[in-house]
Amino acid sequence: MDYSSASRRTFIHQLGAATLLVPSITTLASLQGCGSKNNESNAESASSTTTEAGSTRKLGIALVGLGKYSEGELAPALEKTTNCRLAGIVTGTPEKAETWKKKYNIPDKNVYDYKTFDQIADNPDIDIVYVVLPNSMHAEYTIRAAKAGKHVICEKPMAMNPEECQQMIDACKKANRQLSIGYRLHFEPHNQEMMRLGQKEIFGKINHIVAENAQKQDESSPWRLGRGVGGGGPLRDVGIYCLQGAIYTKGQIPIAVTAKYHPVTDPEKFSKIEEGMDFQLYFADGTMANCKTSFNDKYNKLRADAAKGWFELSPAYAYDGLEGKTSQGKMDIENVPQQAHQMDAFADCILKDKPTTVPGEMGMRDVQLVQAIFEAAKSGKKVSTKDVRQIMDPVTA
Repeated sequence: MDYSSASRRTFIHQLGAATLLVPSITTLASLQGCGSKNNESNAESASSTTTEAGSTRKLGIALVGLGKYSEGELAPALEKTTNCRLAGIVTGTPEKAETWKKKYNIPDKNVYDYKTFDQIADNPDIDIVYVVLPNSMHAEYTIRAAKAGKHVICEKPMAMNPEECQQMIDACKKANRQLSIGYRLHFEPHNQEMMRLGQKEIFGKINHIVAENAQKQDESSPWRLGRGVGGGGPLRDVGIYCLQGAIYTKGQIPIAVTAKYHPVTDPEKFSKIEEGMDFQLYFADGTMANCKTSFNDKYNKLRADAAKGWFELSPAYAYDGLEGKTSQGKMDIENVPQQAHQMDAFADCILKDKPTTVPGEMGMRDVQLVQAIFEAAKSGKKVSTKDVRQIMDPVTA
């Protein structure tokens, strides 16, 4: 096949009417361009409860936790969305609250701290709560948001263990609210192309996968190093992208895993978490994925070797600047505002009453696999994953 031409056709199909000038979503993955009307960020001027009949209703999102990801990625992305907007914030730092109020014109009534959070139930401006807190706090605030009657996006990893995941799923179902996991790459066209090439076996059966993701973690986020509220570590934080990438490229859930911790080179820094880890995913048809992750290195890659060729992304998991190529040429795909596409897609699911493609059950699946990988690393044995939730990542474009 002429890969370059096919890639361009795929890209056009993916984005089509999804350019920055188109205000609606029609594709399965809701891949609209996410340009905000009139570039408005004023939370009061675009109330989700006062839009005119027949117009697209913008859903209000409240960000819970105003750390680097909210500040550097989510808030800017919300200025590019079509179906949603930044309506409120939750923070325990008054200084941050004042800064955000001024920058994004957020009214006082839409600003909460962690003690007043449950009062969000009485605020019709807020439809969705986005939990952007340390991993160990995901379950509590997802459950509280559901009880407050709000739909929820929870950052990855979903929770600390499968039991918490189930509690989160149950809470949202009881409240009749949707729960989505912050898997932004499911709405990113390079990774969507990896899904398509792998699951459709465009280059034949996949025989081997390489998935690697690492970063040099500094002291700016102590919880990532297991301090304070804890719950960090490279496997949960950046290694989960490898896990996800291997699964959605192969189109199967592994039947077993093995793992080995990296040697610790800085005992003080890595006293509470693993420094890094190699882990392997074994699939039923004999394919294996070799994965590795670390908080003391730099690599970022997803590659599949198949019967009739290969395809890869490098970098694969970054917020921008992703590049792809195959044995037949370069992937002719543009980068997009990932988080804007992700949040718009979830808002579209709520507006059209359809299920999200990245539900809590998928987040639970990955937490179960993370738990199995830790067990394999500690025991030195191959660990079966037969009890893991059998939910697959769909080819969305």
